[in-house]
Amino acid sequence: MSAPLFGSPIFRILDEAFNHGDLTVVDELLTSNPLAHSAFGGAPNSSEGLKWLIAMFRTAFPDLHCTVEDEISVDGKCAAHWTLRGTHQGMFMGNPATGKQMQTQGIIFARFAEGMIVEYRMLIDQFGLLQQLGIIPR
Repeated sequence: MSAPLFGSPIFRILDEAFNHGDLTVVDELLTSNPLAHSAFGGAPNSSEGLKWLIAMFRTAFPDLHCTVEDEISVDGKCAAHWTLRGTHQGMFMGNPATGKQMQTQGIIFARFAEGMIVEYRMLIDQFGLLQQLGIIPR
């Protein structure tokens, strides 16, 4: 595995927005209308959708922590594999808090132009996450 690229736009979004709740970093690093592809249910495919998704996770899991496991960047493109951990203490996708711990994986692929993210694809293992919370059966 390659080491995370500390300070890269992807690392900054995962650290500053997911870990610390600073959603202004999304506006700073994404173009005003990026081509966004998110398979997470309910998230609009836009920079506003990304901020909505991050806020939803931070509300449901106040102790949310994202760890970048691996990141690679080449020719204006970047890919990262990351892990989210937290305790379900608030509403999540219409489901009340369970108090259960979760750990789930995600990946993101992004394309850059002039240092800004112009397109991204993000996948989060929401099925596994919902199973861990007991919302859907194993």
